[in-house]
Amino acid sequence: MKISLNWIKNYVNLDGIATDQIVDKLTISGLEVEEVEDKGKEFDNIVIGFVKEKKKHPNADKLSVCIVTDGQEDFNVVCGAPNVDAGQKVAFAKIGAVIPNGGFVIAKARLRGEVSMGMICSASELGLSDDHAGILVLDSELKEGQSLSEALGLNDTVLEVGITPNRPDALSHIGVARDVAALFNRELKLPEINIKGTSGDINSVASVEILNLKGCPRYTAKVVRNVKVKESPVWLKNRLTSIGLRPINNIVDITNFILHETGQPLHAFDLDKVEGHKIIVRSAEDGETFVTLDSKERKLVATDLVICDAKRSVAIAGVMGGENSEITSETKNILIESAYFNSSDIRKTAKKLALSTDASYRFERGTDPGNTLYVAERAAELMALLGEGEILNGAIDVYPNKIERLKVSLRFARITKILGFEIANEDVKLSLRNLGFEIAGENETSIEAIVPTFRPDVEREIDLIEEVARIYGYDKIPAVEKIAITLEKKTDQSAFKDILRTAANSLGFYEIISNSLQPAEIASVTGRTIDMLNPQSFDMASLRTSLLQGALYAVAKNINVGEKNLTLFEIGNVFNKLTEGEIKSFNDFSEVEKIMFVITGKADVAKWYCKERNFDIYDMKGLVNSFLGSIGPDNILNDSYSYVENKYYDFILEKTFENHVVGFGGLVKKDILKIFDIQQEVFAFEFNIADISGVTKPVRKFSELLKYPKITRDCAFILDKNILGEEVTKLIYNSGSQLLKKVELFDIFESGNLGINKKSMAFSLEYYDVTRTLKDEEVEKDFNKAVEAVKLELKAEFRGA
Repeated sequence: MKISLNWIKNYVNLDGIATDQIVDKLTISGLEVEEVEDKGKEFDNIVIGFVKEKKKHPNADKLSVCIVTDGQEDFNVVCGAPNVDAGQKVAFAKIGAVIPNGGFVIAKARLRGEVSMGMICSASELGLSDDHAGILVLDSELKEGQSLSEALGLNDTVLEVGITPNRPDALSHIGVARDVAALFNRELKLPEINIKGTSGDINSVASVEILNLKGCPRYTAKVVRNVKVKESPVWLKNRLTSIGLRPINNIVDITNFILHETGQPLHAFDLDKVEGHKIIVRSAEDGETFVTLDSKERKLVATDLVICDAKRSVAIAGVMGGENSEITSETKNILIESAYFNSSDIRKTAKKLALSTDASYRFERGTDPGNTLYVAERAAELMALLGEGEILNGAIDVYPNKIERLKVSLRFARITKILGFEIANEDVKLSLRNLGFEIAGENETSIEAIVPTFRPDVEREIDLIEEVARIYGYDKIPAVEKIAITLEKKTDQSAFKDILRTAANSLGFYEIISNSLQPAEIASVTGRTIDMLNPQSFDMASLRTSLLQGALYAVAKNINVGEKNLTLFEIGNVFNKLTEGEIKSFNDFSEVEKIMFVITGKADVAKWYCKERNFDIYDMKGLVNSFLGSIGPDNILNDSYSYVENKYYDFILEKTFENHVVGFGGLVKKDILKIFDIQQEVFAFEFNIADISGVTKPVRKFSELLKYPKITRDCAFILDKNILGEEVTKLIYNSGSQLLKKVELFDIFESGNLGINKKSMAFSLEYYDVTRTLKDEEVEKDFNKAVEAVKLELKAEFRGA
């Protein structure tokens, strides 16, 4: 938004304050100045000139030869304007000047044989208006030779200020001036209104009715009669042109001026075109059409708000007026609209119609409901002054449900706690008062502040602390030379997720990103849903309870376009309600970050060297194990398989770590697939990222090659058929010494000759020591001990070595 410092000076004294200081203070306080434009430089070498003489050009009928003086020197100037004449004060561009509109440089020239030493400018060439019919004739009281920018008040500095969405109060010159005044501890001077009404009463010529109080909580109107619609005075045109607006006429210019002065949009209706002299604020009818001021027909819906007279619509509330009631040169009587509209309603309408105006931009962000009457009276006073009109007594102000100002308590100790340093209590109160907050009560430890209606962003104590900090000055926060901080070492989750993505990609999985908001009946399949209070649509009514649904949406869309063989993964948060009642605290719901894998379709397509094969549960198991092997040792996590009852899987594969399930998946039930119209098998598996982040790869250590020989002993036993090889291996290990390094089952034999329900198992035992050569006697002793343990514990028959 463009802010003129000349304009700001009407509300706060800037004497002794450099532009750089204003820019720095505003930026540090949160109103970032993105660009500084020195308007005066645009008029360098353009001065007030006096036309001493005019005569006809000897070689051209439409040209004149003038003698123009700057008070010190006379210049011969060829001019083609029909209205140039001797005795005029004009804008004279000397040689070397750059014309603002066009950017061309004035140089000495010869026009049809006559030398021209400069240029007499039109308002259009100077960028002051669109009038290019003739030269700009200036006030005869101006002194020749004076800089044009200084004489016309054009030596301005304009700031381009980036306004954040939470600061609608700063979308005006008074709003920015209030911050400047607070930052430099200077008085804010608002324009005083001295209305002299006539004997007429506004209620006798106009009325207002609000049928949609939610969309329009307040509507204020003033009436000005017998105005003259004409060109605006120079000061008003300069105000508008300084911020890039084009002057139109005095009435329209006043509404634009006040919009940028106060931040309150206005609309001026030709009262004589308002049927029944009545304003009705209502919801639009579905399919209703309306022609706006830009001559385009707009189709409206029931959520739009319209301003009507007794017979028809005359404006789209908060967005744009209509052709049927616009101000023209014939307008005599004016009704001024100054209203407060619901910001969300205006936002929806402007977005739907793709129609953004200065008014809608402000209404969307929130205007001041407490300022409508003041602004209406300010506009009426200026229209009466500049349009020579009469203001009717009184105002129509429909405001049935007054918006009360919020009271917020602020503890001094809390300020110190948050900011890390102490601000004097008086400085706290001064900063808030300078910003327009009232101190309703105070004691030694706290104050109670009344929030002005133009600050809808301030709701809590922390908001007040932010206001105090930014006005006191972030640059005044004392530097701390040394702070000792002990940080708990934690896993870098962002880096870990990159590891997971790399591992998944290396296995051929493609990452998907799905919406965390889903239809309620879809989200509820896998958990207890958390529902949105004000969902944007039916399809985004609840937070997802699992990544499964989003993955199945992706599978269904891919299948519909012919991509049936898919390996997909997604990383995201899932949300589950933990209680039956409403959510009152963070303990009532869970938020867990997960990674999910999905496979479906063909694992192998038919080729000359292999047959076609569909994905199965073993493919999922293998891919999961390979994935875990990429981020940590897979053998740390155990597999388990079961046909346990589950809402969305027919067959369950689980991964556990230290007796805790960290991941599970399986074949997605057909009932679930039917919801997404999927006709082929889908396998899915998900991990809790927090659980597997602790399962990391061990540090690999170099082991020196064995220098001494190994000794191997074989043994075979006849055992009961139900005894597992793992039991025997474990028993041999436990009975052996540190010399026994490896036990391996290498043969199983079953025969009726061995006995009923008997089998033979043969094992190989490996012995060695990394520091010496073993003796046969010590190995034999260890081996015999193992054999005896198996014979005794498992009632085995030793078949020999």
